[in-house]
Amino acid sequence: MGCSEFEEFPKRATMPRVPSFLIAFLLLLPACADRMEPGEEADEASGPDVRGTEVNYTGGGATMNGYLTYDASVEGRRPGVLVVHEWWGHNDHARDRARMLAELGYTALAVDMYGDGRTADHPGDASALMQEVISDMDAAVARFNAALDVLRGHETTDPDKIAAIGYCFGGGVVLEMARRGMDLDGVVAFHGSIGPPDTPTEPGTVVADVLVIVGGDDPFVPAEQLGAFRADLEQAEADIEVVVYEGVRHSFTNPAADTVGSKFDLPLEYDAKADSASWQAMKDLFEDIFDDAGN
Repeated sequence: MGCSEFEEFPKRATMPRVPSFLIAFLLLLPACADRMEPGEEADEASGPDVRGTEVNYTGGGATMNGYLTYDASVEGRRPGVLVVHEWWGHNDHARDRARMLAELGYTALAVDMYGDGRTADHPGDASALMQEVISDMDAAVARFNAALDVLRGHETTDPDKIAAIGYCFGGGVVLEMARRGMDLDGVVAFHGSIGPPDTPTEPGTVVADVLVIVGGDDPFVPAEQLGAFRADLEQAEADIEVVVYEGVRHSFTNPAADTVGSKFDLPLEYDAKADSASWQAMKDLFEDIFDDAGN
């Protein structure tokens, strides 16, 4: 994995075999000619054949409002990808990434980890919603599994080829699910929450290929946390890689990061080059794991 299209992009040395799991991540305070199913809409922004539909599902003591999207021009079943939102909740950023995955030929489900589609506009509210989830990891796992069942059960999805990606809080979620041995082919965490585990990850537990991508100037993912992260999954013999982009700050994939960072005096900054390079790294991983999956 790498950033061949961005060779001029400053990057610290790639760290092999790094652990991934969720910690309490605390920020400072188109129309189509084909007939669509009820509740489904043509997604004109992503192309005439990409369709999106609202999906409601239950698990972990909550009703979740997700968004499932796929390319109707693709025949047969294809790999599925879960998309887990930032700490702001199930918003346009997560949905946009789901649509981008559909354009690549995947079926994608933007999940709702908070329940009832709740979102936050203030860091304090976002922190409260996040803490509600991570304080009850059994419920969090149940919510993730409920979304996984929805994705696997869709008529366009190959249930044997599933990955998950996440951003910020969502990055921590997918890493924790991998660390718990969730049956996933791969997970990708973009500027995700990372920290040392409460207990060592058991060797052989992690079955997913894991890619963690962070900014070198992200104060919420300091080098020592990455070191502990790496050491844990190295001893657990997990297949994990971490890529660090030099000079890049937190939330580098979200175009709204600059505005929000300025409004709340938070170290958030969108970086178009890092965003594009990290997306390519994810694509490269998916090509590898889905070529191998089921063989």
